[in-house]
Amino acid sequence: MTPPLPSSLPQALQGLRILDLTRLLPGATCTMLLADLGADVLKVEQPGTGDYNRSFTPINKKESGSFLLLNRNKKSLTLNLKSDGGKEIFRKLVKQYDVVIEGFRPGVMDRLGFAYAELSAINPRIIVCSISGFGQTGPLRLASGHDLNYMALGGALQLFGTPATGPLVPGLSVADVGGGSLMAVYGILAAVLARQASGTGQYIDVSMFDGLVTWLAYHAADYLFADIEPKGGERRFIGSAACYNVYLCGDGKYISLGAIEDQFWERLCLFLNVPEWKDQQWVTGPQADQQFRRLGALFQSAPRDHWCAELEKLDIPVAPVNSMREAFAHPQTKARELLYYCDHPEEGRIPQLGFPVKFSATPARHRMPAPTLGQHTDEVLKSVGYTALEIAELSASAAI
Repeated sequence: MTPPLPSSLPQALQGLRILDLTRLLPGATCTMLLADLGADVLKVEQPGTGDYNRSFTPINKKESGSFLLLNRNKKSLTLNLKSDGGKEIFRKLVKQYDVVIEGFRPGVMDRLGFAYAELSAINPRIIVCSISGFGQTGPLRLASGHDLNYMALGGALQLFGTPATGPLVPGLSVADVGGGSLMAVYGILAAVLARQASGTGQYIDVSMFDGLVTWLAYHAADYLFADIEPKGGERRFIGSAACYNVYLCGDGKYISLGAIEDQFWERLCLFLNVPEWKDQQWVTGPQADQQFRRLGALFQSAPRDHWCAELEKLDIPVAPVNSMREAFAHPQTKARELLYYCDHPEEGRIPQLGFPVKFSATPARHRMPAPTLGQHTDEVLKSVGYTALEIAELSASAAI
């Protein structure tokens, strides 16, 4: 399956030029989303090693599978930002680009000589976005951390698990992507719009911790308005209710049930022949235990797909807990083109995750696969005036 390529249609961010200094997941996701919509993204990587993600398992041929999934539609330039030659090249690029995105610890860009004030002096229209764990201010600004740590500190980790298990490690990088990548995309696009009116750029401070906390509104309401501490397995939408839960089926597979609204719960009660449950949807204690036992026994009496089919007939929100293989083979996944394949010059035929947002007039488009390390270095340097001899000298000095 390949995505449609309506090359005659413009792209929403066509002409926006981005220098990407980030590594790993948050920055890569942010710049890929922007690149998919037409932004010209230049990935600036350390000579020799590049983005750490290039070496993460599983490895396809030479490149990491996750790197290949996160870095399509980008070019790669190797640049030693600590060298004089590398600094000079970067400053020349800043003159020509619209956005710089970096993911270093606070203070690193200042020490390199690339603080926002310095970059703005080179190009007053430049937008600089910093993605960090805890932001540029506050007592933890220099603290190390990863997704799990931001989740724990922000009060979100306690929402996963049950009283029996305690907090569990989430299977998705909620803080990295939801708090970091998506908030950075939001901030950059807002700054681009603001620049159209003001003519000048600005600095954007994105904290994965901050972004995560803003995702807590639904559960934070328990604490902020009712002084209730929400924990996994103890509140309505995090495991305490029988109507919104996961059940083991007779074939060892699982089913998810989401009968939240009154009409769905009533249909389920009629299906179970327990009309007296209609007014007991959000019960706790022994009544909830009775519901869990009844539903648990029912679902274990037949295979998962049987129960999915039966409840779908009644328009009750239900879905199988799919494996990755099942998820990517599902007709909905195929209909939404969430998996396609492209050709890579070294890695061969490789899969790609599809575009999450569909546009009628300015569609996302696959233009190129993830770059090899430094693939576009010569091309980029020639575009800012370097000769072949000068490029060779820069390479010899380890600046690129």
